[in-house]
Amino acid sequence: MRLKKRGTFALMLAALMLVISACGGKTETSSPASGAQADAAAAEPTQLTWWHSMSGAGEKAINQLASDFNASHPDIQVKAIYQGKYDESLNKLKASMGSDSGPDIIQVYEIGSKFMIDSGMITPVQDFIDKDKFDLSKLEPNIIRYYTIDGKLNAMPFNTSNPILYYNKDMFKAAGLDPENPPKTYEEFEQAAKALAKDGKPGASMAIYGWFMEQFFANQNADYVNNGNGRDAAATESLLNSEAGVKTLTWWKKMIDEKTLSNLGRSTDDTTAAFTAEQIGMTLDSTAGLRKIVEGAGDKFELGTGFLPRPADAKEGGVVVGGASLYIMNNKSEAQQQAAWEFIKYLATPEVQANWSVATGYFPITTAAYDQQVLKDNMAKYPQFQTAVDQLHASADSTATSGAVMGVFPEARQLVETAIETVLNGQGTPQEALDAAAKQITDKIAQYNSTVKK
Repeated sequence: MRLKKRGTFALMLAALMLVISACGGKTETSSPASGAQADAAAAEPTQLTWWHSMSGAGEKAINQLASDFNASHPDIQVKAIYQGKYDESLNKLKASMGSDSGPDIIQVYEIGSKFMIDSGMITPVQDFIDKDKFDLSKLEPNIIRYYTIDGKLNAMPFNTSNPILYYNKDMFKAAGLDPENPPKTYEEFEQAAKALAKDGKPGASMAIYGWFMEQFFANQNADYVNNGNGRDAAATESLLNSEAGVKTLTWWKKMIDEKTLSNLGRSTDDTTAAFTAEQIGMTLDSTAGLRKIVEGAGDKFELGTGFLPRPADAKEGGVVVGGASLYIMNNKSEAQQQAAWEFIKYLATPEVQANWSVATGYFPITTAAYDQQVLKDNMAKYPQFQTAVDQLHASADSTATSGAVMGVFPEARQLVETAIETVLNGQGTPQEALDAAAKQITDKIAQYNSTVKK
């Protein structure tokens, strides 16, 4: 009996040892599995959402940028999503505030800069620049100046343009004008428009576009709003009704009255169509539309380009960059924000900027992009683009050419266009219309400033 008990105990002990051994074995074999799972989790790429407002060729180019980046950066995957035009995209961003449903990166037009900074929704790219010791001297200084506010770069410039004069060299020759000497001043533009006008048809046209008025101010080295164009301190007053504005609108209206300039409305598409159809001999448009205009001219006529005209007594000035920049949203994890910065750095490389410029017609933001063969070939194919580059580099370094900063810029632009229409339609003088618009803009600035947290 006793032996039997000992035997039973021995069997129980052996069974227990087997269980312990089995448990130990299970622990040992599970460790590598857990490690593999951890490695797999660590290997999961960081997913980024990029909201943009490029359609057509621009959207195709953006999708290619994201695809190329994803192929070369398996640890970060970018999904580019079209969100409609700039206004629509910004409204969608506002709707996403307070949640994490918005993007990691968003493309915002230049006149949305003040709102983006005041929103508290972004991490300035300057934070990453300082941490990385990223060399900003590689980028176009006249482009960087626009987006540098309060001493820091808040967004990385992406698609950049400026307005230039387009003219029909064949029509210039027929009118007795020098086809190699485009008008440089308001006065010369007016004279050329008169020479080009025939059979009761105006010789030139330019769209009623608020952006053009902003550019005409900069080209006279005149600020658009007070406080150093809103750069020394928050703007509190519109300067639309100053001498620069009145002089510009008076010149514009005079050409309309003399029937040397036609009023085709607010759309640059309409003025471009009239120009490429040879209904007019001169127009103004963005450099981003250069390829379209070159192709529209085709073999019909030789296309010339020139700097944006300014009054003869304006001795210096320049243009303000248009387009948009990329912001990193601060409601995402540190890992996502760092990944967003890696993508933005990639977009700023000379190779990528050269390809982007060739695909879209926008300026490269990186000076070394001009050394890339693909861009050299494109410049040879479209020599008119050199005008835009030269104009950018010739612009004075001032608050005027750095561009105005105000939180109600989209609304202000609409009010300016309404004021121009009022004058061109004979419903008020330039001074009266600009006085009224300036007051409305100033009131809107005050309302906006009252909502911004100090």
